[in-house]
Amino acid sequence: MKMEERTRSPSSSFKNRGAPSTLILDKEIKEEERNLNLSGMALASLPSPSFNPTLVTKLDLSNNNLESIPESTVARLLNVVELDLHSNELKTLPNSMGCLKKLKILNVDSNMLESLPKTIEDCIALEEISANFNQLTTLPETMGFELINLRKLSVSTNKLSSLPYSLSHLSALRVLDVHLNCLCCLPDGMENLTRLEILNVSQNFHHLRSLPPSIGLLSSLVELDISYNTIAVIPDSFSCLVALRKLQAQGNPFVSPPVDVVQQSVDTVRQYLTERMNGRFPPGKKRSWLGRFVKCGTFSHTMVVSDVSIQDDEELFLPQYRTIDGTASPRYLNLLSPRRLFSPKNCPRNSPRKTMI
Repeated sequence: MKMEERTRSPSSSFKNRGAPSTLILDKEIKEEERNLNLSGMALASLPSPSFNPTLVTKLDLSNNNLESIPESTVARLLNVVELDLHSNELKTLPNSMGCLKKLKILNVDSNMLESLPKTIEDCIALEEISANFNQLTTLPETMGFELINLRKLSVSTNKLSSLPYSLSHLSALRVLDVHLNCLCCLPDGMENLTRLEILNVSQNFHHLRSLPPSIGLLSSLVELDISYNTIAVIPDSFSCLVALRKLQAQGNPFVSPPVDVVQQSVDTVRQYLTERMNGRFPPGKKRSWLGRFVKCGTFSHTMVVSDVSIQDDEELFLPQYRTIDGTASPRYLNLLSPRRLFSPKNCPRNSPRKTMI
């Protein structure tokens, strides 16, 4: 009896030693099934699956020659969390994308896509969409109403002329990158993107000429890139972007604030716009005489100055105490600008002066 126990013990101990290695092997196999990497294999089409698609959580099909993906294959990827399709030749995505209820990260960069399927709205767990370097002309109109968990939307280097209004409902959005497109404007309701931290609308060139006033309500915005557009005016509401730390704005024909102000720093731009919004004119800003001109209505003898200097190398000779009614002929119409009639205060002291007759 003792001999039998002794002979059994080595075999049992051997089995026990082999058990962990078998478990490790099984674990590796399951890990490979979950994380399936078919990248860089020059695939023109997907082979018949020798795996269970329902087990896959991460699928990498990047850097191949895929022109399409079968609807049936995608429909069976019920547990996929990350799908990488970048650097292929895809022209469309299957409508069965809507079956991927657990999908969080979608990368379709560097393809030939002209649109995204409307069913992408059903991927309610999506947190990141990257569709750069495609031929996109539109985005699904109602995608913003459904993708409430989306944190990053990157669609740069496409042919987008507008963004859907529903994007303003992406309340969880942190990053919005739409540079190198043909955008004419940003959607209304931008103030709803209260968690947006990075906004890049650069290099839309002559298409983008203005920013909406609602941009000043992006309370979490840290980085803003509006470079290389045709923006002439930054809205006064920009001064409310208290969290903004980085501004790139070169390559725009700025009028307000002036280019030299924009080139200095974010704080300088904020200060300038704050003063303008509060009605304080920046140094060197001259008030218009139009208000006084309209208010007076006519010129009396008390308003005519006997010592007048005319700029632009022209001379003005008017009879003293002539009223505006007397000078309303075409001969004098061009001589009645406030700049000419009220210029002695601003002229250099050494400039020649003419006394009115």
